[in-house]
Amino acid sequence: MKAPRSILHVDMDAFYASVEQRDNPELRGKPVIVGGGGNRGVVAAASYEVRRFGVHSAMPTRIALRRCPDAIVVHPRIGHYSTVSKQIFAVFHEFTPLVQGLSLDEAFLDITAGESALGGAEHIAREIKRRIRERIKLTASVGIAPSRLVAKIASDLRKPDGLVIVRESDVRDLLDPLPIGKLFGLGAKTAPKVEALGIFTLRDLRLADPCRLRPLFGRYTERLQQRAAGIDDRPVIPDVDEKQISAEETFDTDIADPARLHAEIVRLADKACTRLRAKGLACGCVTVKIRRGDFTTYTRQRQVEPRTQETRVVARIAAELLDGWRRTQPQAALRLLGVGVSDLGEEVQADLFAAPESTRNRQLDATVDAVREKFGAVALRPASTIVKPQE
Repeated sequence: MKAPRSILHVDMDAFYASVEQRDNPELRGKPVIVGGGGNRGVVAAASYEVRRFGVHSAMPTRIALRRCPDAIVVHPRIGHYSTVSKQIFAVFHEFTPLVQGLSLDEAFLDITAGESALGGAEHIAREIKRRIRERIKLTASVGIAPSRLVAKIASDLRKPDGLVIVRESDVRDLLDPLPIGKLFGLGAKTAPKVEALGIFTLRDLRLADPCRLRPLFGRYTERLQQRAAGIDDRPVIPDVDEKQISAEETFDTDIADPARLHAEIVRLADKACTRLRAKGLACGCVTVKIRRGDFTTYTRQRQVEPRTQETRVVARIAAELLDGWRRTQPQAALRLLGVGVSDLGEEVQADLFAAPESTRNRQLDATVDAVREKFGAVALRPASTIVKPQE
């Protein structure tokens, strides 16, 4: 019988907000929101002080401020968070080369091979937490389990600064009473449909008649029930070396026409995403590079949650970033445009079983990729890159 693995899931506690509180003593102990202000701003991270008011990530900032009027809104510093993240991941690599980052603030570590030599899984986890706390002045929560799925669930059970150990013999006891929403892949849209079948806990899901689930999950039904039982043999895949994939174009003549600029954005996003899918990767960040005719260069970026490799999603975000910049300089003619995707890693889908639009996007991307592979890169192009001639 194969020996159980030792998988750690390390998740930084309220990472962006904690970095801001660490760097600015005046923010410590106060309700902090990291995100955009104004009517269209969104919460990127919320400190534990503000979470008590029901504020959470992805919530519109205006609603967050209604719930907690005293909250302090801090603009995100993605570049700084990335630097801190590298310091954290350096700690991970002191214990194992098998480190798979899911985002800037969380990762899986497979410590199976070196567990005994390093003093056991619990000792390793406590040492990782200690080094992060002493060197970087932040706290992390850690889940230890025989699989990625259970380790990730465990790391969330005693936040902040928690440590939960789940042995193979205890997996079912841990999972059975949990609500189905704890299962990664059952998102907010899907869970109510499952609950409508009288299935509320992971035990209910594990023991349910597959015939009742297939209308909802189709070919994913068996995998879903295996996950509800804690069965997950996915390996920890070390992070890829490539940090960014980008596509850019320098125009023969400067362009100011919004329709043409949008067409270029879609074409460049399509080019970057085609390379992304070819490498089996997905991105957690989209960046737009903008250069005016006078060579002044700007960049705008946005984090993506969950990671994606869909051309339509990346193109939409890139277009929104360009539009946001153009509102400040509406008459500017551009010499160069670029679209980059970064924070690369294994694709993670937040709602694997109930995303018809995402499924259509994936099917379309797969079809386009297949046609291009057979007939060449210019065989197909997105319709939105076709600009009608001016009459």
